[in-house]
Amino acid sequence: MLGATLHVLRLGRAAYVFAREGVFGLLDADSLPRPARLGLRAARLIERRRAGTRSDKLTAALTRLGPTYVKLGQFLSTRPDVVGTAIANDLEALQDQVPPFAQDVAERIVAETLGEPTAALFASFGPAIAAASVAQVHRARIRDGEGEREVAVKVLRPGVADRFRADLADYYFAARFAERFVPDSRRLRPIGIVDTLARSMALELDMRLEAAAASEMAERTRDDPGFRVPIVDWNRTGKLVLTTEWIDGLRLADRDGLARAGIDPQALGRTVIQSFLRHALRDGFFHADMHQGNLFADAAGNLVAVDFGIMGRIGPKERRFLAEILLGFITKDYRRVAEVHFEAGYVPAHHSVDEFAQAIRAIGEPIHSRTADQISMAKLLSLLFEVTAIFDMTTRTELILLQKTMVVVEGVARSLDPRLDMWSTAEPVVREWITRNLGPVGRLQDAGEGARVLAKVAGDLPALLNRAARLSERVDELTRDGFVLAPQSLRGIGEAEARRNRWSTVALWLIALLLAAHLFLD
Repeated sequence: MLGATLHVLRLGRAAYVFAREGVFGLLDADSLPRPARLGLRAARLIERRRAGTRSDKLTAALTRLGPTYVKLGQFLSTRPDVVGTAIANDLEALQDQVPPFAQDVAERIVAETLGEPTAALFASFGPAIAAASVAQVHRARIRDGEGEREVAVKVLRPGVADRFRADLADYYFAARFAERFVPDSRRLRPIGIVDTLARSMALELDMRLEAAAASEMAERTRDDPGFRVPIVDWNRTGKLVLTTEWIDGLRLADRDGLARAGIDPQALGRTVIQSFLRHALRDGFFHADMHQGNLFADAAGNLVAVDFGIMGRIGPKERRFLAEILLGFITKDYRRVAEVHFEAGYVPAHHSVDEFAQAIRAIGEPIHSRTADQISMAKLLSLLFEVTAIFDMTTRTELILLQKTMVVVEGVARSLDPRLDMWSTAEPVVREWITRNLGPVGRLQDAGEGARVLAKVAGDLPALLNRAARLSERVDELTRDGFVLAPQSLRGIGEAEARRNRWSTVALWLIALLLAAHLFLD
């Protein structure tokens, strides 16, 4: 009971902050059931009267509630199927910027994590140059056998892990409540959403995991033209501290600086698009936070990515799906685009391939009638997901993250070259992947993999048959005289169900009382 009460109190405070900042005014009241509309009107009575855009209101509320809610907002910007397209677009503008914590605190965390005084680890350790809700970055110098060089040191914010754990427990409480009492929410799998958020946060709260992501990407991309990743200093990296080489590069928004350095912004724009697609298609592992603050151009004109706290992964089936639909739209083969959806199992088989191809044509033809610089692959995927929802396509979280990342990547590329032709830029990468994986070489690899799987299954077959025989005997024993539930078992089930219903009712009344108290005491 105490745990449920704490969750209700904390969620009640969050609801109050959302009401005060005017977030509930962004919802479409007409789409809500009558009781919810009444609650929405009551919440708007305490709304703070001030000017501001939709995005400003969301940003103010989430920032006021703390780092976990900021991360929740950033995560939900990738889930328009959950919060709606308008709010997802508003959340894209959410900036994770907070004042830095004290220098002596940062140095203490570094020393405790790495087991040596900061002065012994670094020749110098400067003040924070950037700070976010999870961590902040310091510029430092190290001295070793290779001489003296600059490094970037990322330090986890103190207390943030405990705050995340508490807030996530609230989210799980709300998700379980929704799945049990709001049947329509089950389609969106609220608990699954919180699970995904929790995994993402776990990666960001352990700097060793971010270091591993940077190391993996560096290994996968070491031969990629025009792209590189900072080298991780594993000797100065731990759970709360990440040290990498310092990137002395130019921000992509610094057009004058790029021009003075002799770097072609148009070539850099093509590198941004092709690198992202190459990582997604070839590796199934991509940087999912490629905004301009995380991308630099070095003196050689290479694109350098930093901050690997948010990464995306897609499996072989999703990679084939992405490559084939992009190539299908490029070549106007709409039936093939439709077939790919059915082959992947994304669209139920009872739908018509021809009708689905017709719906896809309605997306593709208007795009081909535009000039090259007006075509957006991210917009294409967004429209495609809208159409596939009509045909009962199951939500694919990893593809939505890919699409939202593509929106950001396209924005960066077009800021460098406003007339960038997305189709001609993407086509070499897509065709290379198609040829390599779906051509003769790919078919031989698939055949070899199939033979390996068959051999493994054949080797396991005797054990599987033996287990099946034992299971059959056990089931026969259990069902010979029928299943029997003792009276005390039935009584216990009934009492447990009654307890769950009672606490749920109490939680609902507590939420109502909290909102009423805020309404009259504010």
